[in-house]
Amino acid sequence: MNIDEISNVLIVGAGAMGQQIGFQCAMSGYNVTLYDVETKYLDNAMKRIVHLSDAFVKHGRLSSEAAQAAVGRIRCTSDPADAAKNADFISESVPEDPELKARVFAQFNELCPSHTIFTTNTSTLMPSMFAEATGRPDRFAAFHFHDIQVTQVVDIMPHPGTSPETVATIQAFAERIGQIAILLQKENIGYVFNAMLTELLRAAQALASNAVASVEDVDRAWMGIMHTPSGPFGIMDSIGLDTVWKVTDYWAQKRKDPLALNNAAFMKRYVAAGRLGIKTGQGFYRYPKPAFMESGFLEGRIAPEVSAEINLKAS
Repeated sequence: MNIDEISNVLIVGAGAMGQQIGFQCAMSGYNVTLYDVETKYLDNAMKRIVHLSDAFVKHGRLSSEAAQAAVGRIRCTSDPADAAKNADFISESVPEDPELKARVFAQFNELCPSHTIFTTNTSTLMPSMFAEATGRPDRFAAFHFHDIQVTQVVDIMPHPGTSPETVATIQAFAERIGQIAILLQKENIGYVFNAMLTELLRAAQALASNAVASVEDVDRAWMGIMHTPSGPFGIMDSIGLDTVWKVTDYWAQKRKDPLALNNAAFMKRYVAAGRLGIKTGQGFYRYPKPAFMESGFLEGRIAPEVSAEINLKAS
């Protein structure tokens, strides 16, 4: 598949990352199809994409005309056959479950043209875990995005069966959509940045779950020393606590790691309470005005939020 032959991009999964990837591709002139299993997810996704486009205009990154044109290049469907029929390039962002991803790719392998390149946006899994299920392992690799509002860095991680031609095409595609590609020489859980971030979040969870320090104090320590706008628990809220819990629990169960199992149990309490982070208005902090954004947070002058309630009740 030559880069110049790619016109139609299929986004499988209309969650937060699927929305961002779809908008990035549409901004770069590609026709984008956004697929999810239910229309309600697609309706919500389009509302959030319009909000995202407005933010790009507000911050001077796009003209209003360009933003409108980008949104106009995105269509939605809950019909997999309709979604797949003209796809040249797939970006998948379904939940972090290797069996689910395998089923989704197997389904689309039956529906997509033979030339379609398949990519996964998985954050912590390795493409070899479900490469064979794609039915086209030579045309499959991980192509991972971070938040497009704050960075242009993407990760490209082939598995041992990915062809050099596929890697080259994905690299060229990344350049076409204005991204800086980090090419991994071999598979690694969490790519580069996420491998480092995972260790930070793991340590933060352990400090709070073992009652060494409060959520707020863990964040204050990180923010005060590293001079970042949020700490690890604020980062987890932005990722989505359901996603963080699924990833933590998956590897905890697989490795039977006592520390990770304890961390997963700690995270599950928030998920069970429906406190998933920014997307639900409450996670470790309340949104849209979390305590860590208030003046006086670093000095400890802001009253602790309700983040500690679940932890204390379970202790």
